[in-house]
Amino acid sequence: MHDVVFKILTTLQWQQLQATGRLGGSPDDLRDGFIHLSTAPQLPGTLAKHFAGQTGLICVAIETVELGAGLRWEPSREGQLFPHFHGTLHLTAVSGHQPCDPVPPAPSANPEPPA
Repeated sequence: MHDVVFKILTTLQWQQLQATGRLGGSPDDLRDGFIHLSTAPQLPGTLAKHFAGQTGLICVAIETVELGAGLRWEPSREGQLFPHFHGTLHLTAVSGHQPCDPVPPAPSANPEPPA
């Protein structure tokens, strides 16, 4: 489906991945039993829904070929197929990274007047 998928990490998670060479996932990933990933078009929605108000986030690009049979495309938000990785993420699968803080919401077209 896609050659590259993305994992949104906190700065601490990114540092742990760099230091140990592997990551079992976020608390949500550990709870759900797989690592939540997104395609490039899914990233804005994932950031808005799950990371609103957070800063210091890192988008990590992952080569799907490196994930092997552990990568599954499963229905999630609005029936979209999302990449879910059933395994441990290894640093060797990462092809790049960059900051990816959520975009703040646009100001309202009809802002409230000051009190």
